[in-house]
Amino acid sequence: MVEEYRRELEVHCYRMLGSLHEAEDLVQETYLKAWRARDGFDGRSSVRTWLYRIATNACLDALKARPRRALPVDLGSDEPALWLEPIPDTVLNAAQAGPEAALVAKEGVELAFLAALQHLPPRQRAVLILRDVLEWPAAQTATLLDMTVPAVNSALQRAKTRMPAPSKPATAAEHEVARRYADAFQRGDIPAMVRLLADEVRASMPPLRIWYRGRTAVEQALRESRAALGEVRVRCTAANRRPAMVSHIRPPGETDWQPFAVGILHITAGRITELVAFHDPAVVARFDR
Repeated sequence: MVEEYRRELEVHCYRMLGSLHEAEDLVQETYLKAWRARDGFDGRSSVRTWLYRIATNACLDALKARPRRALPVDLGSDEPALWLEPIPDTVLNAAQAGPEAALVAKEGVELAFLAALQHLPPRQRAVLILRDVLEWPAAQTATLLDMTVPAVNSALQRAKTRMPAPSKPATAAEHEVARRYADAFQRGDIPAMVRLLADEVRASMPPLRIWYRGRTAVEQALRESRAALGEVRVRCTAANRRPAMVSHIRPPGETDWQPFAVGILHITAGRITELVAFHDPAVVARFDR
């Protein structure tokens, strides 16, 4: 009965934690706790609400023990680094298809929104997700978090002052721009790539802390790095409700293809305004499933 809520709980925990692999672990912990406490479930709330309560509290406990996750553009020079992780749209689509879950994964999953979420105190973060993203009533949110309704409303207002508005999912035109960029990257056509960049484009490559701002700086970084990659194979996909590309490389002198990166593109008015390339084989493997 409870297995049908797994995907939407993973997305909820992903918003709280900024990491899909952590979210999966916390949902598994949620199910174990629910199983052990099943005799104490009195039915005064729905099973879904009960599971959200267990999952949210598990996330709040986990957040006490580690620094926030971030993107390179959000970090100070000496701040400990745990990186935000992307989430495939296939996972989001599966969550949105679940029972009572029309709003679960539609918005509030883009990287800029998630990065801003990580700046909020954990309980304030939970209030914003439940009230503003999932549109839960204040009374239900208060019950889930053991807060009063006025405290929930106050936390929500404080959180909203620090958050950008969630963006709408990417359009077909934006995916076409991403396709053209991916094709140029695969061919090593730097001029074609640069033509698709906005003047004030930002580019980052976690786990590297360095990031670039402006078309000239990004072009120089592309020229310095692309030639050393050898052959490149790119597949267009979607992540965090944005166009994305999964790339593998075959360096000069090598015979095997190697995972390289998952890049997420933010596109405005036909130009790429931000590119975040996650250089992590484990992240690439998740998109290769």
